[in-house]
Amino acid sequence: METKRYCFSCDLKDDPKLIEEYKTYHKADTIWPEITKSIKDAGIVDMQIYVTGNRMFMIMEVDETFSFERKAEMDANNPKVQEWEALMWNYQRGLPWANKGEKWIALDSIFKL
Repeated sequence: METKRYCFSCDLKDDPKLIEEYKTYHKADTIWPEITKSIKDAGIVDMQIYVTGNRMFMIMEVDETFSFERKAEMDANNPKVQEWEALMWNYQRGLPWANKGEKWIALDSIFKL
């Protein structure tokens, strides 16, 4: 199986209490199972999120079934994902150069060894 990698960035609100709450939501034993299922069902085979301060970095490995359009359609039709996304907006904020309502911004690769 061939995979493709995408990387994204998003900011959290600059509040240590909110950042810790956000981290708690993303622990393996507390993340909503419907969310991990929706991620896998979309063709995402691995997803990792890293944080420094209030800046986050996400790595997504996807299989050949994945497309951003399909993922967006699946999410729009999944009430639990919509509930999750609304909840996460309590913690997230777009990058300063993001469009209104835009969370995760794709990163451009500038170096590869």
